[in-house]
Amino acid sequence: MEGANGAASKIFTPLKIANGNIELKHRIVLAPMTRNRGVPLEENTTENINRIWYPDELVAEYYAQRTTKGGLLISEGIAPNLEGNSMPGVPGLFHPSHLQGWKKVTSAVHAKGGFIYAQLWHAGRVTVQPFSGLPSVAPSAVPWDEPEGFTRRVPPGHSEPVRYADYPPIELTKDHIKRTIQDFCNAAKMAMDAGFDGVEVHGGNGYLPEQFLSSNVNRRTDEYGGSLAKRCRFVIELMESLANTIGGENVAIRLSPFGLFNQARGEQRIETWGYLCEQLKEKVPNMSYISMIEPRYEQIHSYSEKDDVLRAWGLDPSTISLSVFRNIMGSTPFFSAGGWNDTNSWGVLEAGEFDALIMGRWFISNPDLVERLKEGQPLTKYVRDTFYGPIEPRSMGFTDYPSWKEPVNEKSGNENRGKKELKLLDGVEITSVVGEKVVSNDIPGRESARVQVTR
Repeated sequence: MEGANGAASKIFTPLKIANGNIELKHRIVLAPMTRNRGVPLEENTTENINRIWYPDELVAEYYAQRTTKGGLLISEGIAPNLEGNSMPGVPGLFHPSHLQGWKKVTSAVHAKGGFIYAQLWHAGRVTVQPFSGLPSVAPSAVPWDEPEGFTRRVPPGHSEPVRYADYPPIELTKDHIKRTIQDFCNAAKMAMDAGFDGVEVHGGNGYLPEQFLSSNVNRRTDEYGGSLAKRCRFVIELMESLANTIGGENVAIRLSPFGLFNQARGEQRIETWGYLCEQLKEKVPNMSYISMIEPRYEQIHSYSEKDDVLRAWGLDPSTISLSVFRNIMGSTPFFSAGGWNDTNSWGVLEAGEFDALIMGRWFISNPDLVERLKEGQPLTKYVRDTFYGPIEPRSMGFTDYPSWKEPVNEKSGNENRGKKELKLLDGVEITSVVGEKVVSNDIPGRESARVQVTR
């Protein structure tokens, strides 16, 4: 797409969000990214398994490094309750330690003139019961039908990683749904008390809100399932409740209308998410912004596999776009996520479909990404092996990437050429070549924190 590069790009122009209450100085947004660097509230023992994690000074440093004056950061996914916590190392917003920890983060960001939203993330059926100590929950008791599992750490009482299918979810009752929405609201209040500038609901990637939206996971026959309008009810009630709790101008949502992640295979994609957008525009007209993941971007499946699914839904991969949803949302700031980088971002905002671009992986390895893009500086390649913890030291691949102005030898982490031994907390060791050449232990195209578990 044609467009000016660097400082001349529309990327580096102001944008108002939060119903005009916040003015961003540029339009590059830090993506919400799970990093599993939270600190355990207590040390794990056989008798006392730690299930609560909080952010500390290192986490605050990570966000501060990526802060620019007038820039927006979206936090990693934060659990609104213990039940919704997907994995170890994920901080929450439901315990006093969380409040104090996140205050350190928001203070560090605000000290550099930035803004930060808390992403509220309830994983639903994508949790591992041995880690949370609670059953997985979902709209319906639909188990996983693929051998995926969490492999970064062996759960307490187990000798090997477990599969999600080993712990099928229980169906949420109506009372449980109400409690869950209230937990979100309590977490939102704590977020604002901690100094966050707003909250974003993770409504995509096959987590709890999208589980309600997806017809293959939501098989309810009451007012929360069946027709597309009923499948949208949970998300609409959740967003309304949050708006009533902290103000609609402080609430946003992230959606993935065409995603396949976490076995979200529901049909009626344009109809369902189009109806949802219409309702959100009506019920929360002053919503801060809406964020959507690009149609063809996919975290696990190849482009050819994704295109086959899109065609099965009656959609043309060559013409599919988010424009139908943008048109519905009107003047609500509209963010796009999914694969943006230093080569494909120029001219995108000038075309008018989006108001801001969300970037993730390149922000990991380039804490000064905004400045590099503005000045036309090359980007440092990220190392996938260090995306997710638990890792010793915790700073590895987290806070040890230098800015382009720093001499390489001033950092002890990923910029050092050669090999580094990364030691996971469960005792597994992996060797990576870091720097210009990267060797990843990933299954290609699959996020590092989970792989196929074969037996």
